[in-house]
Amino acid sequence: MRPFSTRATRPIPAERVRSILTAAHSMTVVTDGGEQEVHRLDGTGPMGHIHLHDPSEDCPAGRAARLPVRLELTDIAPTPVRERLRARVTLTGLLDAPYTSDAGRSTCMEFGQALLEDADGRTFVALDELRATEPDPLAGCEAAMLTHLVDDHAELVPLLLRLVRPRPDRDMVRALPVALDRYGITLRLEHPTGHQDARLPFPTPVRDIEEAGPRIHALLAAARRSSHPNRLLT
Repeated sequence: MRPFSTRATRPIPAERVRSILTAAHSMTVVTDGGEQEVHRLDGTGPMGHIHLHDPSEDCPAGRAARLPVRLELTDIAPTPVRERLRARVTLTGLLDAPYTSDAGRSTCMEFGQALLEDADGRTFVALDELRATEPDPLAGCEAAMLTHLVDDHAELVPLLLRLVRPRPDRDMVRALPVALDRYGITLRLEHPTGHQDARLPFPTPVRDIEEAGPRIHALLAAARRSSHPNRLLT
């Protein structure tokens, strides 16, 4: 949990994991019997198929079978940026029964650990942290919102560049939004030999999807008031 006095400008690891689990359309289930690719998780995310419980809790199906399992999920940027892989999430634990994606009930999984791997490194997240964290309210619509921005309002991206500090280098060749969450929007600034990400935080975090539009408009209004021109090259 965040300190009350701290203004959050980006999601903590537990929020990232919960949001990735919520928005995922596919995952890989790895057991001793092999791998299963599960696609289009019927809008419920992986946790609509698998129920996580603490080792100290009893599973409704009992403890007859103890099958080691690993769930692998990837978080891919919806926009055509360089290096679209944003994060990997790996959940490990024990299943109460062999996993099948078409089962009539969710499969019970004793939680082992959750590992988040992203640009900040490797972070382990405990089950109580996941349970205490709500998924980002924009997780389910982030891809649609970012692709809409790029496809229909591309002229706004150079405008947002006015807010980037320090100013983008003169050799920047392209800028695209790479992420959107309740705390702000991230632009990927691409250079001939690499890239860097610039975080533009919202004035206050988004509490529900209806607040996303006004927060983005607030950033655009601040950008219009900014005096420095961007150096986006074509």
